[in-house]
Parts: sequence; C-alpha cells; structure tokens
Amino acid sequence: MNEGGTQPGRSEDDGRPDRSVRAKIVSLDVLERLSGEYRRAGRRIALAHGVFDLLHMGHVRHLEKARRHADVLIVTITADAYVNKGPDRPVFPDTLRAEMLAALEYVDLVAINPAPTAVGLLERIRPDFYVKGNEYASEDEDITGGIGHERAAVEAAGGRLLFTDDITFSSSELINRHLDLYDDTLRAYLDGLRQAGEPERILNLLDRLRTSRVVLIGDAIIDEYNYVVPMGKSPKENMIATRFQQSEIFAGGVFAAANHIAGFVGEVEVVTCLGQGKGENFEKLIRAALKDNVALTCLYREGTPTTRKSRYIDTGYSMRKLFEVYHMDDRPLNGALATRLNTAVAEALGKADIAFVTDFGHGLIGAETIALITEQARFLAVNAQSNSANTGFNPITKYPRADFICVDELEARLAAADKYTPLEDVITGNLARRIDCPFITVTRGKHGCLVHEQGGEWVRAPALTGSIIDTVGAGDAFFCLSGLGVAAGADAMQASFLGNAAGALKVGIVGHRQAVESVSLRKFISHLLK
Repeated sequence: MNEGGTQPGRSEDDGRPDRSVRAKIVSLDVLERLSGEYRRAGRRIALAHGVFDLLHMGHVRHLEKARRHADVLIVTITADAYVNKGPDRPVFPDTLRAEMLAALEYVDLVAINPAPTAVGLLERIRPDFYVKGNEYASEDEDITGGIGHERAAVEAAGGRLLFTDDITFSSSELINRHLDLYDDTLRAYLDGLRQAGEPERILNLLDRLRTSRVVLIGDAIIDEYNYVVPMGKSPKENMIATRFQQSEIFAGGVFAAANHIAGFVGEVEVVTCLGQGKGENFEKLIRAALKDNVALTCLYREGTPTTRKSRYIDTGYSMRKLFEVYHMDDRPLNGALATRLNTAVAEALGKADIAFVTDFGHGLIGAETIALITEQARFLAVNAQSNSANTGFNPITKYPRADFICVDELEARLAAADKYTPLEDVITGNLARRIDCPFITVTRGKHGCLVHEQGGEWVRAPALTGSIIDTVGAGDAFFCLSGLGVAAGADAMQASFLGNAAGALKVGIVGHRQAVESVSLRKFISHLLK
C-alpha cells in the first residue's frame, strides 16, 4: 500500500488521483483522509464494495456506471480472512484483487477492508453514493441482512444507496464451474447436489429449526492455547525448548457445541458439571462465552478442577500442536451428585424438542444418566468421543438407542472391537446390532464421511475443504449441524452435506474464537452450490 508522500494516491500537479496502478492502492487511514479532502473540495464520492474474487464483465459495467455518479470512485474489497464463499476461497488474495481493480480506468482509489461488512467503512469514508449491483436491490433476499445495515450507515452519513442494473454474472458460479479448484470426486459431488436442487432444500431444513428448544448434556471443557516458538533441542536434555508468545482460553466441550447450535434454534440449555475448590472453575468465562439464547444449568463438584486441556502450539511456521497437558479428574460423579445431575437432566429433557449428548468420557455421564436420556429424549443425537484420556473406555455402544449418532472411524472401530473389517460392515454389523439407531454417521477426516440411514442407500460424502488451520472442534461442528439436519427431516445426503459444510467452516477457525453461525453457513452453502 502507498503510505508515503504528502498526498498518497494523488498526482502533485492537479490534485486528481494518481493514475498509476500501485499508487491507487492505499490504507484505510489514507483513504479516510483523502475522502475528507475531496468533500471539502466539493467533489462527489462514490464507493463500491465487495469481494471481487474473479473480475468479470459484470464488475466492469458495474464500476463504469458507479463512476458516472461521482467525481471520484473508490473501491474497497473484503480482506481474505472475512471471505466466506466456500472452500479455498478467495481464489486470489486481497493484494492481487486490489491490484486487478486498481488497473481499471474508472477506479480512482482501492483499499482492503479488514472487517466482515462495509458498515464501519461507510461511517469513515462517508461517500455521497454507495453503489451496489441489482442483486442486492431486494433486502428481503439478503440472507446476511448486511445491505440493510449498510443502507442505514450510508444514509446516516448523508449519502445514498444506489443500484446499478446491467449484465450480471456470479463470480462464485464462474469459479465453481470453470476454475479447477476441486478434485474430480468433489466436483462430481457438488454437481450432483446442484442438479438435484439440494441447495434450496437444505436451506429450508434450517428454517424449520428456528423455534426449536434444544438441550445439550455433556462434559465441561476449557481449551487453553499456549502459542510458542520452538528454539531448538536443549543441549542437556532430550527435549525441544520453546519461547512463550501468548495464550488464549476458550469455553470448549459442550459449551462450544451449544454455541454452534444456538444460531439455528430458538432456545438452548446446557446441563453440565464444573469443578469447585481446586483451582479456577472458569464459570465467569463460560457464561460470557455462551450465546444470548443459551441457558446454563451447572452442578459443582467439590475438590476437582474444571477439565482444562492446555495445548502448546508452534506458531513459528504453522499452527501445529506440539503437545498437550490435561488438568482433570475424570472419576465418575458420586451418588448424591449423580442424582442431582439426573434431576436436572430430566427437567431439561421435559422442555426440549431435541437432545444432544456430547460425551467426552470425562466422568459426567454414567449408566443411570444414559438410561434416563435414552428413555426420555424426544429426539436424541449422541456423540461419544475417544480421546487420549479415555481411549477404549468410552464407546458409543454405551447408549442402547438414539435417533442419530456421529462418531469418527476410530471410535466406530473401537466400539466394535474391529480393526480391519470394511467400515460398512462394522456399521451395519456390530454397531447396528448393539445400538437401536436409524441414522449412523462416521466421519473420516480428509476423506469426508460415510452415512448409513436405515432402509436407505449408503452415502459417501467428500470433505469440502483441504485448507485447515485448526481441527479442534471440527467433529463437534459436524455432529451439531448434521444432527440438527436429521432432527429437521434431512436425508443422508442432506445431513452429510450440512455436517461437512460446518466442519469446513470450523477448520478455518482457531480454537473456539467463534462458532459456526447461521449466516456464515448459509452463505457458504449458497456460494459453494451456485
């Protein structure tokens, strides 16, 4: 970006914007300053904003018409981190997208907006005209609600929202159909969904859940991320020394799952147990992290910590996890506390349409609680995890019945005590005989998932992205959204796609910095299947 000179982005002789390509690309601070100078000079400003991932003729016509309304045309683009248009998007990084736009004759200045919407930008730049394409003219059809907020921001600053009406193309559709972003398997899978008209059906499924009441029963977990830079091997010990940078603490486990679900339903209740009397129980952090429509019902266990998993993460070259330390007491709850838990669970189940169990095997859910849940839940979705603290001791087969179960391949094989039999036979054989469940999903990481719906066809669904920042919580996101889909009436294809889409979004998020949101998922699906 051009930061130098007395008037960045301008030539020195006539006050007009410099026409060289790189000189047109400026920071937001410089853009705000120049916009103020233009206004004081009586020059009208038009602002166009978008992703502009693949510059096409529709964009050119749109910007040409935008320029006709003003003396100066500013174009801002969404920074890479906030582009939510499908796996491996944007195709072009924000620096190249900015350069492509700056090369257009009609464009005077370009800047990269480090925010998900243009609202803050409009408040700073205060353009006379905010120009959008005619696909945004109907605010009711904008699933993000963003255009309404942007209209309010531009009008509050004294400007007007205008729409151009000319030839239109979809960058997402052009990229999906003509650029070789996906392998043959994924491309064929997405084409099949488009041809079957699935995008609209899948989005309609989510609409059915808006007033649902959901209860989640599961282990309380705090995920701590300690970011370090490896320095090398200690000369006196067989270990790698690292230099601490910073840390983050997240409400994980059942709390992260509740936040994934909260954006799609009316009410959520979490029933869990926190530690008490032995270190921090993190209740204040947990309550602050939960969405507004999530109620927390928690018991307290004397003399134990709230389970905390401290991960040490290499930030020198990647987000690779070096090792982790568990702070926990995973012994089963004592009789009195287990009875109180069951009372709380029974009360919550009586109010809920859908029950999710996120069983991490850390001592919360015993045999009596399982019997209560499986007998009383109206719709029951269960995930029983195997992790380093419980490998082999927390099988999904603890649950005699469910309406939907979701486990990964290792968890399925451990539950069946079967290492080598083809996975399909493991599911329809050992697991199906031991669990009364019409809908079994097995996730397989980069290989997608395998779904068996009783009386239906096997569904193999490929993973939707290979771009991974952090895998922690991706399986939980898959479980939550595929489970919600099944509760709403999804078939195996629809449920697997919802789960894979949620997982693809989650692997792009560090820790639990944010949940999979309704708007983000809807945008992801809409752009991916254009």
